[in-house]
Amino acid sequence: MTKPQDGAGSLLLFITPLLLPVSFASELSVVTCGSVVKLLNIKHNVRLHSHDVRYGSGSGQQSVTGVTSVDDGNSYWRIRGQTSTVCERGTMIKCGQSMRLTHVNTGRNLHSHHFTSPLSGNQEVSAFGDDGEGDILDDWTVLCDGEFWQRDDDVRLRHTSTNVFLSITGEQYGRPINGQREVHCMSYSNQNSYWKVMEGIFMKPSEQSRTQNAHTEL
Repeated sequence: MTKPQDGAGSLLLFITPLLLPVSFASELSVVTCGSVVKLLNIKHNVRLHSHDVRYGSGSGQQSVTGVTSVDDGNSYWRIRGQTSTVCERGTMIKCGQSMRLTHVNTGRNLHSHHFTSPLSGNQEVSAFGDDGEGDILDDWTVLCDGEFWQRDDDVRLRHTSTNVFLSITGEQYGRPINGQREVHCMSYSNQNSYWKVMEGIFMKPSEQSRTQNAHTEL
C-alpha cells in the first residue's frame, strides 16, 4: 500500500470543515432580522439614504433620498420585524413578509403616507418615529421569488398599508441636498421599483430559524 505523502492527512483535516452542506451554505445568503444593510436601486444605481434634513413641503418629516456615494454612512438601514412585533436576530425574512427598515443614524423608520412628494408628485416617502418606534405606516412587504429573501435577489418593497411601491424615477434635488434623487412610492411597479442588498453587516441565520426551515422542507 502506498503511504500518503507527509502532511496530506493534516491538509485534509484542515479543508474538510470548510465544506458546508449545500442547504446551510444557501441559508448564509438569506437576509435576516438584525442585519444592517444598504439597498441599491438597480435602475438608477443609487443607495437608499436619509439624514436629518426635513422636507420643506408635504409632511415636513425627515427626507429620504437616493445617493450615488458608496461610502456614505447615512445609507445604512436595520432590518426589523413589522410594527408591534419582535423579529429575533437571525430570523430569515420570507418573501411576502412585512418588516421595517430603521435608519441607523437617526433611529427613524422608512415610512410612507398620503402626502405628495415634492418633485414628481408621487406618494411621499419619509423617515418617521423616535428610537425605532413609529406606526403601522412604517411596514413594508418584501416581494421576491422563492421562499426567502436572498442577498442577490432583485426585490420590490410594497408599502403594506397603501399598496404602493418604493421607487426612484430620477428627479434630483437642489440645495441643501444637491444631486440627491427623490425617493417616492408609485401605484404600480416597473424597472424603477427594484432594489438589491449591497454592503452591510449580516446576521447569521439563527438555529431556531434554520430548524423551522428544515421542518418546512420536510
